[in-house]
Amino acid sequence: MAQVAQPDYDKPDDSGEVRVKVICLGDSAVGKSKLVERFLMDGYKPQQLSTFALTLFNHKTEIDGQKVSVDFWDTAGQERFNNMHPSYYHQAHACILAFDTTRKITYKNMPNWLKELREYRPEIPCLCAANKIDVDPSVTKKSFNFAKKHNMPFYFVSASDGTNVVKLFRDAIKAAVKYKSNPTDIMDEIMQELENFELETGKDKAGGDTEDKDQAAAADENDKASS
Repeated sequence: MAQVAQPDYDKPDDSGEVRVKVICLGDSAVGKSKLVERFLMDGYKPQQLSTFALTLFNHKTEIDGQKVSVDFWDTAGQERFNNMHPSYYHQAHACILAFDTTRKITYKNMPNWLKELREYRPEIPCLCAANKIDVDPSVTKKSFNFAKKHNMPFYFVSASDGTNVVKLFRDAIKAAVKYKSNPTDIMDEIMQELENFELETGKDKAGGDTEDKDQAAAADENDKASS
């Protein structure tokens, strides 16, 4: 794996591409790397940053006719609250915050990750992913109010079978590009697009009818379903 220095995403690119950085957060073994790899399949070249043990996956795409070069940053097993290298957050344009639907603790730790993220990047868009739904599909009928509480787009995903992975990452890239061009709150638009997507596919809307249920109770229900 090639070693590279940290890119400067504020520096103009002579190629005309928009360069954005999307970071992945969440407890160890929730499947962050697998989600990135599932999205990119064989079309990526992972690189290890030379200054610290983090992995960068580069991806070329187009958003609304604009060529985009995306770097997905992965923690490479270094996940510890308040101990992520500040460079991990530096210049990030969007974040995918993931948990494992089969492990309650990974959901209960989400507020810790969000708190740390906001200390470094208080305004960037954040998308929430509930991974490993292939283990117990019935979990998609449950409510996870953390995302709704913080106005995050929410996705039931599976790195194993690919469910909603492309949608999650395309929305993350779109949010990153829009944030870089106009760093304001763009979540309303993403949320509306996601709602339309869910209606089209016939999937239950995230959040359900239990808005007032606290996240600990929701996580307990999730844990029972996976046991």
